Amino acid sequence: MEPSGLNGHGSISSLLPDRAIWIGAEATDWREAIRRAGDALIASGAVTDAYTDEMIATVESLGPYIVIAPGIALAHSRPSPAVHRSGLSLVLLSNPIEFGHRTNDPVRLVIGLAAPDDAGHVDALASLAEFLMDDARRESLLEARDATTVRSLIGEFESAAAAAEAPA
Repeated sequence: MEPSGLNGHGSISSLLPDRAIWIGAEATDWREAIRRAGDALIASGAVTDAYTDEMIATVESLGPYIVIAPGIALAHSRPSPAVHRSGLSLVLLSNPIEFGHRTNDPVRLVIGLAAPDDAGHVDALASLAEFLMDDARRESLLEARDATTVRSLIGEFESAAAAAEAPA
């Protein structure tokens, strides 16, 4: 049985298959930007299209709180039957999009997050927050032009995290 959450740093790459990394995606507004992240989650097999609608509805009801850092939105919704398994998507937009956030707009990167339960949701948020905390890594991610660069950034983070957790 697959773990429900990220369960440690080494799992980010396993939850982000190549088919869920989209570079240069087109979007004309925030709904379409979230739809691209949802499409990438669907392509990975993590969710149904109903989950994309749930992510959009979440922003419609709660506002642009998903814009978590300058240029970055974390599209997600509550765990639901539309989630088949934990998954991530990473969508770099060809043009920045306004989400209506007063300090972190415009968005260039939309990360889609799907978790089948609350524990997985919290694990995923914690791991992603740590990954994005480093200013240089975050900027490199925003400037990535291919999936190989994205994979390299994630790999470096996971290797450093594993080394830090290894017994001396």
